[in-house]
Amino acid sequence: MDLPIHDLPLFVAAGLLLNLTPGPDMLFVAGSSAAHGRRAGVMAALGVGAGCGVHMVLAALGLSALLATSALAFEVVKWAGAAYLVWIGVGMLRRPARSSTEAGPVVVAPSRVFWQGALTNALNPKVALFFLAFLPQFINAGAPGQTLGLLALGLLFDIGGTAVNVGVAWLAGSVRAGLSKGSAGLWLRRSAGALFVGLGVKLAIASR
Repeated sequence: MDLPIHDLPLFVAAGLLLNLTPGPDMLFVAGSSAAHGRRAGVMAALGVGAGCGVHMVLAALGLSALLATSALAFEVVKWAGAAYLVWIGVGMLRRPARSSTEAGPVVVAPSRVFWQGALTNALNPKVALFFLAFLPQFINAGAPGQTLGLLALGLLFDIGGTAVNVGVAWLAGSVRAGLSKGSAGLWLRRSAGALFVGLGVKLAIASR
């Protein structure tokens, strides 16, 4: 069965431009890589991609419409996401400085960073509304197989976004590796913590 998708090259071009535009996901990945190293940044990027996949499935099934029509649902998800981001940021800010003899970034479990990225994205209602508004523009109205078409477009967008974020993780990790250890690592970690707190506050005050 042919998928009811039209203007695919335009979708790919628009998706690439959107993925290259700095936003909360990209900043989260860069901050994770700067604070914990390149591997953590890559895991954060993969986690963000997983969270994006949740929104993709919800949009395809029509459940994201709940966030668009219910003010209460939007507020609950928004505040949960904001609180989670602030919690991550405060944890980074409160972590004590390591001695000058310690080398390399703070080691964290890859699964922990992955789930942080996934939850950060999944608990952002703006992403759900974006998928609900953006993907249907490239689906033929009234054609069969619309759910599969939405899933295909969402997967394509998610793959592109994940590739961009992995590149950001490598770049931020390279900058981190090029800096001196000790105070520079502490500054980067605290800067990343402040960044996450700022992202949480921004999400909290965002309107629909």
